[in-house]
Amino acid sequence: MDIYSYNCTNKNATFVTMNIEKHLERLKESIEVIDESITKDITKRQRTIGFSVSAASADMFEIYLHKNKLVDPGFIVKHEWFKSKNKINEKFPFDFEDKEKILKLMYLIEEKRDSLCYGVPKTEDIIREVIQKFNEVRKIFSEKGVKVE
Repeated sequence: MDIYSYNCTNKNATFVTMNIEKHLERLKESIEVIDESITKDITKRQRTIGFSVSAASADMFEIYLHKNKLVDPGFIVKHEWFKSKNKINEKFPFDFEDKEKILKLMYLIEEKRDSLCYGVPKTEDIIREVIQKFNEVRKIFSEKGVKVE
């Protein structure tokens, strides 16, 4: 089990040990649920897909940030931050590789989350679009070393 702990220059750091394995377990669960939902019928599982792509995207991003020591060890990524471009800029003012592309995809996924989870049934095309955006962000993070095995 890999446990990452590192010092941060932020005086308000929590010094909580970041356990990548726990995040990877949650990520694996979300991906399994997405895969099952695609196999069953995405139009009958839109709510599950909405929750799962949002959670999995946030988990991948958090793992990436911690593995690259871009945030404090106790930093937690909250999916709702990606609903607002202002909140995104506030929470992630620092630079990292493919920042604009990653944050745009995260925004587009979160933008559809609530309508998938709580709204009226959506067309198959809308659900597929969200899954496609998730697959794009998943590929980016996989190329950066964040992958479920």
